[in-house]
Amino acid sequence: MNLRERAEEWLAQDPDPVTQAELSLILESGDEAALADRFGSSLEFGTAGLRGELGAGPNRMNRVTVMRAAAGLGRRLLAGQGARGQAVMIGYDARHGSRRFALDTAAVLSGMGVRAWLLPGPLPTPVLAYAVRHVSADAGVMVTASHNPPGDNGYKVYWGDGSQIVPPVDGEISAAIEAVGPVNELPLGVAPGRVRGPEEPSWKVLGDEIVQAYLEALRRIPLGDARDVRVAYTPLHGVGAGTALRAFMEFGFAAPLVVPEQCLPDPAFPTVAFPNPEEPGAMDLVLELAERVGADLALANDPDADRCAVAVPLPGGGRRMLTGDEVGGLLAEHVLRHTEGDDRLVATTIVSSSLLGRIAEAYGVHYAETLTGFKWIMRAGSPTHRLVFGYEEALGYSLGGDQGLPVRDKDGIGAALAVAALAAEARRDGRTLLDLLDDQARRFGVHATGQLSVRVADKALIDEAMAALRQAPPAVLGGRAVLRTDDLALGVDNLPPTEGLRFRLEGGARVVVRPSGTEPKLKCYLEVVVRVEGDDVAAAREAAAAELESLRAAMAARLPA
Repeated sequence: MNLRERAEEWLAQDPDPVTQAELSLILESGDEAALADRFGSSLEFGTAGLRGELGAGPNRMNRVTVMRAAAGLGRRLLAGQGARGQAVMIGYDARHGSRRFALDTAAVLSGMGVRAWLLPGPLPTPVLAYAVRHVSADAGVMVTASHNPPGDNGYKVYWGDGSQIVPPVDGEISAAIEAVGPVNELPLGVAPGRVRGPEEPSWKVLGDEIVQAYLEALRRIPLGDARDVRVAYTPLHGVGAGTALRAFMEFGFAAPLVVPEQCLPDPAFPTVAFPNPEEPGAMDLVLELAERVGADLALANDPDADRCAVAVPLPGGGRRMLTGDEVGGLLAEHVLRHTEGDDRLVATTIVSSSLLGRIAEAYGVHYAETLTGFKWIMRAGSPTHRLVFGYEEALGYSLGGDQGLPVRDKDGIGAALAVAALAAEARRDGRTLLDLLDDQARRFGVHATGQLSVRVADKALIDEAMAALRQAPPAVLGGRAVLRTDDLALGVDNLPPTEGLRFRLEGGARVVVRPSGTEPKLKCYLEVVVRVEGDDVAAAREAAAAELESLRAAMAARLPA
């Protein structure tokens, strides 16, 4: 079947007048490039589900793609069950198409006999992840593209344990999706109040009680009793503000001061180039607000509120963004100071700082290192270990206490509460988060981390760069000898195979190179470790920054321009 025939077949089943019009115009104009872009390949369903640009065709996010994904998920749930009765929790953010995709998912699943529960409105991803376990659902779906550009959307799938799917489940769902026929032939459930007949299934829309249950579950996070902290906050036009403000007030904090231009959900994200707090300029408005009101903290959630960015005042004025690794180190010690037990486990990923391992050793607790992504962090350790803290350098954190983790995924709301509690505790002692970072540096050395990302128009350049690094791995990087090269595609340290390379350098430094799982990027994760001589933390930080820059320059020379 050629591209035009595939497009016509797609058009015949498409229920969306917007993408119908888009595809009809392309067919009428004979735009072969546009056809090839949309029908020459398909979005791949993987461990992050689906994510891509909105538009017509299998290489885009649209109602047909979503209905096929829902049908594939439903088939996987029903396979081998012998009877119906499986249940799926569905959530969505405020991006273009998110609510419609969530309703389509509910209609397809309920039409298959799978019970579908829908969250009451656009809500943070951690609420969905919590809700899956709270109602004992067999799976969950979150319609979100997280911090991707405005023209994207996505479809994230969770399993019954409340964490994101991993192999082999992702492959089994993907195979089931491939077997789905035209979506206009799928039996669909109907919304409550629109019953067509006594046998017609429908889905249930939950009320605000599910959000309140999530907030109550956050009591498992050790927050102490200090509350005197002034917070400036932004949800970056996403869905975090309502839940975050409720959480702060629920736990006795003053309500954060919110950036007014970014407070309400807006799928166009008009004030930022990229709605990602890691991107340059994304935090500008909240930093300005924090400076204007003299806030102790500037906090930001990404659009689906599963990440949390932190900035603090500098002694001489101005604000400094803390890295995800710095926040991870601070929160790890906060949790370990407030929990007990020899079974405690902390976990992070192969691209995050090695500092967490040093902290775990100092506290005498178990430590695990996983592949990138919270789907792996949540499966760290063994049944005899109790995961009390997990984080990844990309601003993702999951905190728990003696009663376990409230959310088995990264949780930007819970992390914001914990950072505020830690800052309030430090302030009560006449100290700041910067003082706590200096304390860690004195004990463990300065662990300076950074990234080098190369965005490409042609993904083949990523494959070529990885092949070149494999064929001729560097012997020296940034003036440090490369002691060992690990090909992560072969599986190392009992980790599943994944595309990437890790270079271990003298002095505890390391570089990890891997393609992004969600964007056309090649990413390098850099770390250097510098001991503090005497009490001169500032000199150690200066030396670490220089060495990190040297490492960045050495890697930049080996990557696509």
